[in-house]
Amino acid sequence: MKIGITCYPTYGGSGVIATELGKALALKGHQVHFISYALPFRLTHFVENVFFHEVEMSNYPLFEFPLYSLALASKMVEVAEYEKLDLLHVHYAIPHATSAYLAKQMLAGKRDIKVITTLHGTDITLVGLEPSFLPLVKFSIEKSDGATAVSRFLKEKTIINYSIEKDIKVIPNFVDTQLYKPNKDCAFREHLAPRGEKILVHTSNFRQVKRVTDAIRIFEEVLKEIPSKLILVGDGPDRSECERLCRQLGLCDHIKFLGKQDGLVDILNAADIFLIPSQSESFGLAALEAMSCGIPVVSSSVGGLPELIRHNETGFIAEIGDIRRMAKYAIDLLTNGKKHALFSENSRKRAVEYFDKSIVVPMYENYYEDILKE
Repeated sequence: MKIGITCYPTYGGSGVIATELGKALALKGHQVHFISYALPFRLTHFVENVFFHEVEMSNYPLFEFPLYSLALASKMVEVAEYEKLDLLHVHYAIPHATSAYLAKQMLAGKRDIKVITTLHGTDITLVGLEPSFLPLVKFSIEKSDGATAVSRFLKEKTIINYSIEKDIKVIPNFVDTQLYKPNKDCAFREHLAPRGEKILVHTSNFRQVKRVTDAIRIFEEVLKEIPSKLILVGDGPDRSECERLCRQLGLCDHIKFLGKQDGLVDILNAADIFLIPSQSESFGLAALEAMSCGIPVVSSSVGGLPELIRHNETGFIAEIGDIRRMAKYAIDLLTNGKKHALFSENSRKRAVEYFDKSIVVPMYENYYEDILKE
């Protein structure tokens, strides 16, 4: 198959999954064309059968705001026509699904290209609910030839919020378990915790919805009982507030802000516990990557997290904002070696058996084939 993929190229779960899916499809012999305004950050080296097409933006002074949606649609038409694409797979509803619909109409009579839209989360639960966008999101999903969601939670939320009658297939996020795997000899741990402290890790884009300040307050409770360190990976609008809170609580010597990092596997393998106290998570890719490395997860009970994490088996789930309970769960795991080892083994097993890319990527292939037959 010849597949066009459009995603946001920056840090974030939707871009990660879209890029890793494209690379996996290319390795299986499909021709994959990424269409976006910048090279996806996970495309760090040459991969056979992968091509990148940059969307060029006009700076004409009449246009007060950049017309990315239109430029993207135009580039989709160009790539589809000259590369003879079979389908466009767009990740994140706004504006990608809308641009793909426009491209499909522009190609009518020349090429019957199929459009598949994958919903990832905030495009449905946050951005798409804006009154100015809601009709557009509903229209774009219903006019797609196929639609997928990364969790049952997101599928149900989409159907309810937008009164969608179109069938939405649930295909979960995935992880390369051969890359994200346990490494007990991780030398990185000594740099993060030179005195043998326990290590808690949180990774995110530091948006308000991630409740990173909750992770800091959970850690404050843990530190009262156990010598430990908190490693915060990522960057975003809430980082300054988190740094201010660390100073206010006197925790600066125990918390490290690493910013955006590429070597995530080493950081995860240095960890004992992964914290994800989010206000909303449609799936929880960061938690899956931790589980694949054998790291138990302590999370909030929101969105798709309960579909991923097995309470009292691969980690613990608590009500959103229940800092004391999450801290209690973390302390329980950090002070009980046998339980921690069992949860670690269960986490790795669940990632391998249900969410490995060798299981999930064929789901997309089969779905492509079904849509192309219609």
